[in-house]
Amino acid sequence: MPGSADNAAMPAAKTLLVVYHSLTGGTAQMAEALRAGACTESEVRVRLQRAHETGTADVLGADGYVFATPENLASMSGQLKDFFDRTYYGALDRIEGRPYAALVCAGSDGAGAARQIARIATGWRLKAVAEPLIVCTHAQTPQAILAPKRIGADELERCRALGEALAAGLAMGVF
Repeated sequence: MPGSADNAAMPAAKTLLVVYHSLTGGTAQMAEALRAGACTESEVRVRLQRAHETGTADVLGADGYVFATPENLASMSGQLKDFFDRTYYGALDRIEGRPYAALVCAGSDGAGAARQIARIATGWRLKAVAEPLIVCTHAQTPQAILAPKRIGADELERCRALGEALAAGLAMGVF
């Protein structure tokens, strides 16, 4: 069969799983920009999934991860926490060494949410390949916190560039 030998020699495409939760749209914009950057690498499949729709099989089927969350009361969102609660033990000892990065859409500093993600990733023995990318919206009043967010072009470019770098690293086998 024409091409069958070539296909057998080709490595399988890598998968980057982007798990996110977004209430006011900021985190979704960040995750989408990251996805757009990662999709520039043809050797990597990018799966952008809402946290409540993502299960253990999705985690096991990926070669790298991005966890994206809004900052809620100095923590990750409840839906991202629920994702980790539902998938943690099913993936434990089965994904160690895989790369990950984190996105946080914060009202103040985002450090608490980033720290929680890092602790869980440490338990899974994942390898952080970038510092958490935190975008601060400075939303501090109830009205501003609940209002739809619009992330600036410079911040979205940072997310896009991170996605591009993660995908390139996966494709080249750097991580």
